[in-house]
Amino acid sequence: MSLGGGLPRAYPGAMSLTADTPVGTDARAAAPGVPPEVDVAEAVLDVCRAARAASKALATATRATKDAALLAVADALVAQAPRVVAANGRDLERGAAEGLPANLLDRLRLDADRLGAIADAVRDVAALPDPVGEVVRGQTLPNGLRLRQLRVPMGVVAVVYEARPNVTVDAAALALKSGNAVVLRGGSAARETNALVVEVVREALAAAGLPADLVSTVDAYGREGVRALMRARGLVDVLVPRGGAGLIAEVVRSSTVPVIETGTGNCHVYVDAAADLDVALAVALNSKTQRTSTCNTAETVLVHAAVADAFLPSLLTAMSAAGVRLHGDDAVRAAAEPLDGVDVEPATDEDWATEYLALELAVGVVPDLDAALAHVDRWSTGHTEAVVTRDLAVAERFAAEVDSAAVMVNASTRFTDGAQMGLGAEIGISTQKLHARGPMGLAELTTTRWVVTGDGHVRG
Repeated sequence: MSLGGGLPRAYPGAMSLTADTPVGTDARAAAPGVPPEVDVAEAVLDVCRAARAASKALATATRATKDAALLAVADALVAQAPRVVAANGRDLERGAAEGLPANLLDRLRLDADRLGAIADAVRDVAALPDPVGEVVRGQTLPNGLRLRQLRVPMGVVAVVYEARPNVTVDAAALALKSGNAVVLRGGSAARETNALVVEVVREALAAAGLPADLVSTVDAYGREGVRALMRARGLVDVLVPRGGAGLIAEVVRSSTVPVIETGTGNCHVYVDAAADLDVALAVALNSKTQRTSTCNTAETVLVHAAVADAFLPSLLTAMSAAGVRLHGDDAVRAAAEPLDGVDVEPATDEDWATEYLALELAVGVVPDLDAALAHVDRWSTGHTEAVVTRDLAVAERFAAEVDSAAVMVNASTRFTDGAQMGLGAEIGISTQKLHARGPMGLAELTTTRWVVTGDGHVRG
C-alpha cells in the first residue's frame, strides 16, 4: 500500500508490540498475573494447537450444524447482556481513568442495543450461504480428467485488534461459518469484556455440540503472547491485524505467520463540477459525522472550483454546526470569512495525511478532476474514496483510476462495511491486493483446493 507523500498519524492509544519487553525475555514482564512457572510462548502455542485440532472437526460440519451453533451464540449473547454490559462498564471506567481517547472509548463501548445489533449480525451470518464446498470453476479435460476448484477453510485464523469487542463476535461468527477456528488477541482496553464474550461463545459452542476451542483468546498472555502468536507459523494459517497504523505496521514487520493487512482510512469525498449539490452535502455530512471513530469515515472533502462558490458556504456551515473542526486551503478559508460562527484553520500537509477519527475535516478546492485524482493518489491510504457527480464519464474515470479498495459513486464512504455490503459482518477491511481486498467476509476466509477425478489416468 503506497501512502504517497505523507503517512497518516496512528491514532493515540495504539497497541505497542515493541515497547517494554523484547522477545525472549521474562514472560511475566509482559503478562502480569501469569504464574512464574508458565512459559508464555509455549502456552500460546498450546492454544493454537487446540484450535487446529478443533478446526478438523469443523471442516466436515454441515451448514445446519454451523448455523445452529451461530444461532446459539447469538441467543447466548442476548441472554448474558447484563453481565457483558457490566464488564464493559468496568473496561470503560478504567479506560477513561487511563486517558483512552474518545474515539477508542466509543469503539470500546457496549450497551444493550449495541450488543443486540452484534447478536443480529451473528444471525445474519448464519443466514448467508455456506462458502465451503462452492465450486469456483471446473471443467473436463479432453483426456477425461474432471477438474473442480473448491472453496475450503483456511484452518486457523488469528486476529489481533484493539478496543473493539464487536470484533470478538464478528471474527468468531465469520470463522465458524467459513469452517475455521479463530484465536483472538483483543488488547488490554477491552480485557474484561472480551474475556466474558469469549466465555459465552465457547459455552454456546459446547452446548451446540462443537469444540469450544474453535474460539479462543490469548489476551491473558500480554505482549509476549502477541509475539508468540505472530510466530505460530504452521499452527496459525493467517493473521489479520485490526487497529491503528502502528499496530498494523508492527504485525506486518514482525509476523512469520502470513498476514492479511487491513489499513487505516484516510478517505476522501470529491464533489465534482457536475454534482447535485444537495446530494453532495448529504454524502459529505454522512461520510464525516455519522460515526467518526471508524476507518470508513471521510477525512477530506475536495470541491471542484466550478461549484466552490455555490457549495462551500453550505458545506462549511453544516460541518461547523455539527461540531466539526475544519482545516482548509486558501480558497476554503476565503469562502468561510463571511460565514458567521465558521472558523477554518489553515490546512497543512499533516492535515491532508491525517486519519482524524474525530470530528475534524480537511477541505480543499481543486481546479479539475485531474487535480482531485492527484490529491487522492498522494494522500490516500487506499481504503475508500467517494465521488459525487451526475457525469457518467467522471464517475467511471474516478472509479477506474482511484487505487483504493472501495469507490463510492454518489454514496457515503460509510458503506464500506461488511454488513452494509451484504456480507453479514467483516473480519476487517483489507487494503492490500493479494487474496482479499475490501471488506473481508466469508469468501475471504477461505482458500481453494483442486480436486481432480480420473478413471485410472496416468501421465504419459
